[in-house]
Amino acid sequence: MQEKQTVIRTAQPDSRTSSSWKWRSWSNYVFILPGLLFMVTFMVFPIIYNIVLSFQNVTLLNLRGEHEFVGWQNYQTMFQDPLFTVSFSNSAIFTSASILFQFTIGFALALFFNRKFPGRDFMRSIMLLGWMMPIIITATLFKWMFAGDFGVINHLLQVIGIIDKPVFWLTEHHSSLAGTIMANIWIGIPFNMVILLSGLQSLPDHLYEAAKIDGASRFRQFTNITLPLMKPTIMVLLMLGIIYTFKVFDLIYIMTGGGPVNSTTVFPLYAYRMAFTNYDLSMGATAASFMFFVLIALASVYLWIVRKEEHQ
Repeated sequence: MQEKQTVIRTAQPDSRTSSSWKWRSWSNYVFILPGLLFMVTFMVFPIIYNIVLSFQNVTLLNLRGEHEFVGWQNYQTMFQDPLFTVSFSNSAIFTSASILFQFTIGFALALFFNRKFPGRDFMRSIMLLGWMMPIIITATLFKWMFAGDFGVINHLLQVIGIIDKPVFWLTEHHSSLAGTIMANIWIGIPFNMVILLSGLQSLPDHLYEAAKIDGASRFRQFTNITLPLMKPTIMVLLMLGIIYTFKVFDLIYIMTGGGPVNSTTVFPLYAYRMAFTNYDLSMGATAASFMFFVLIALASVYLWIVRKEEHQ
């Protein structure tokens, strides 16, 4: 009888152990609470407030007064604005051209640095300087390099014999956007190279050894082994590149300020002008909200493609 009572007492859960387990489970949420509060305060709340502001009529004159609800009127006004079409087209050209050359040159450099040769680590670290430099320094340097009278770009092109007279890259309508694209390409190449190089170094070597035994050429190895295995890395890289490039503001603002004649006015600069030049805060919030929805749509397409491939 005494043995049965002992078994029953040991089988009953200890209240102290139960409370300790509950505290450990709740303590996990306590550790993530600062980060959660930071995200809600500086990310979630501004996004929601910006979307609400896009459905109101808020300018500098009635900032402290009552805000009239106007529904979709701000979006209709923005879509009818000719500058909206120009800025969105410039952003599309700027993003697509930058991503194309950044990815192509970055992939070529990643394949080059994936080989073993003396000085590889030093050269790879030097390549990262373009990505590590602050944007304001890079934009100022390229602004000087593309200067019409004393820029080093014109000097080199004249020495080679490509041009006869200086080209005013950033002050002419037909070449200003190309000048900002070239600067952004130079900034993004190291990032693409590092991400793609890390993906290449994670590929198994035995697949290439088997392909060599079967007599596959380097091109066949690249198309049948490298590209299929690198597809997840490439998808993530392109998605991040599109999001980062589409919202570029500081580089173009420093180099051209959106000119000449709005030839380099990209969509983030359009939203900035609406809010802080025209002092129409609702239109600035509308442009920013539209850009947010576009990026969310692109991210949703990317997630849909990834999930579709996982289920195959």
